[in-house]
Amino acid sequence: MRSILLAGGIGLLGTLLGTRYAIRFLVSRGYGQFIRDDGPTSHHTKRGTPTMGGIVIIISVLLAYTIAHLATWTVPTATSMLALGLFTGLGLVGFADDWIKISKARSLGLRAWAKFSLQAVMAVAFAVLSFQFPDARGITPASQFVSFLRDLPWTQLPLWLAVLWIVFLVAAWSNAANLTDGLDGLATGAAAMAFAAYTFVNVWQYNQSCAWADAGPLCYEVRNPHDLAVVSMALAGACFGFLWWNASPAKIFMGDTGSLAIGGALAAMAVLTRTELLMPIIAGLFVIIAASVVLQVGWFKLTKGKRLFKMAPLQHHFELLGWAEVTITIRFWIIAGLSAAAGIGIFYAEWVVGQ
Repeated sequence: MRSILLAGGIGLLGTLLGTRYAIRFLVSRGYGQFIRDDGPTSHHTKRGTPTMGGIVIIISVLLAYTIAHLATWTVPTATSMLALGLFTGLGLVGFADDWIKISKARSLGLRAWAKFSLQAVMAVAFAVLSFQFPDARGITPASQFVSFLRDLPWTQLPLWLAVLWIVFLVAAWSNAANLTDGLDGLATGAAAMAFAAYTFVNVWQYNQSCAWADAGPLCYEVRNPHDLAVVSMALAGACFGFLWWNASPAKIFMGDTGSLAIGGALAAMAVLTRTELLMPIIAGLFVIIAASVVLQVGWFKLTKGKRLFKMAPLQHHFELLGWAEVTITIRFWIIAGLSAAAGIGIFYAEWVVGQ
């Protein structure tokens, strides 16, 4: 438990203190955000706000995890290395996207095919490696089963299909997080809640692990849940600390560097804790916002030009209805909090009812 608390505290301090210096550095070099002309006009005042703040989140999480292990003299696990690898790898993809926007002085970064290809490479590498590194009991970090609160026994997939399933999850969550990052503090606050919820999930899985000799019939067959709790707490702390600077009016944006990294971490948590279908409940706000884009595009094509929302993603629809940005963010945070609470409730209730 000490390593979990230590990781959360260092992650929090890392972004809380480190972001101040990142803002100064980025401002001194003119690395500011470019705003889409077709977006809400209220966003034009944000032009020039420092971006790529996700670098601070990534560095803080990696430092928090490293220091927590050095302080407790524990060995890192393959499971957490995979989670951090995907988190960092997708962050690098986002960094490339952000850098092109800044260097080319435009609101569009990587071309769609290039961005998708790089995401796919990271996702495939994560998926393939997740089926390696069996422990003494033969348990690998990922499972060939589709999972909800645990592996669903009738859903075993062939290895190649299991890899594709994980690649789909990585693509879905990284893009959902990217779409949610449209208002000051929105994605950061929602992500902090989701990762905090997963800290509880990981700790509970550790306490009820099938690895223990006295494990009950409802134990969890998950690899390294305690170390995953260290990662999720570091993520929650880093996002929460970054929120100090990212809340409205934002002094810095996380950019695609941060949003893709956070999306990758969400996907990794879902896969490695074997709760893939629980994640859409815990991170429900991300699902709602991503779904609004899918519905908008689908409706536009079906009706030959009509729009379901004034603008997608959903947060911009409410902006065009006249809602204040802070109002939208706070109300969406409430939805995120309720989603996280509902997910934890379902997770815990399944265990209690089965006793």
